[in-house]
Amino acid sequence: MKLIVLDMKKFNFLLVLITVFGSLNLNAQEKYEREYRIRKKEFPIKALQLIKTKLDDAKKIKYYKEIDSSITSFEVKFKKARLWYSIEFDINGDLEDVEIKIKDVDIPNETYTAIERYLHNTYSLFKIKKIQQQYVATTITNTDTTLKNAFQNLMLPSVNYEVTVAGKKEKKYEDFEILFDAEGNFKSIKKSLPPNYDHILY
Repeated sequence: MKLIVLDMKKFNFLLVLITVFGSLNLNAQEKYEREYRIRKKEFPIKALQLIKTKLDDAKKIKYYKEIDSSITSFEVKFKKARLWYSIEFDINGDLEDVEIKIKDVDIPNETYTAIERYLHNTYSLFKIKKIQQQYVATTITNTDTTLKNAFQNLMLPSVNYEVTVAGKKEKKYEDFEILFDAEGNFKSIKKSLPPNYDHILY
């Protein structure tokens, strides 16, 4: 009987360990995003050189450092020709994507219906706070092509839609950035943390 009691104690101890580390692992895998306002001089020089001409006649130019889980990137936001742009770069100053703020009416009906269906199935209540049309720089669509497509605001089968949502699952609302492809299929999601506008780099 004593052996059985000892084995049960070990079993319970292992169960607790598995639960604790499993919980930590889930938390570690949860994606989140937070941005910090920075000065122009803290922005990658390579990125500034790339978009120098794009900032001609631009207004309300602001620079950010963005922490996305364990990944660091940089983003410049501005208004040009009545459109709001955000251009994101990796830590080396290489282009990642260009986003343009749009409205729901700018999205094809079938695509928007698919996006709404996902949101209704995911949250008990939700509010769409912002929608951006995204042009991603890839090996196929190089930097120049990506910038050209974005600034011509072309409707392409390769575009994504980034939807910022305040969603409620249980008792409270949380902000999420959800990425959908051109047909409204879910691609990824990350929690959006409150912005930090300190001028300090960590």
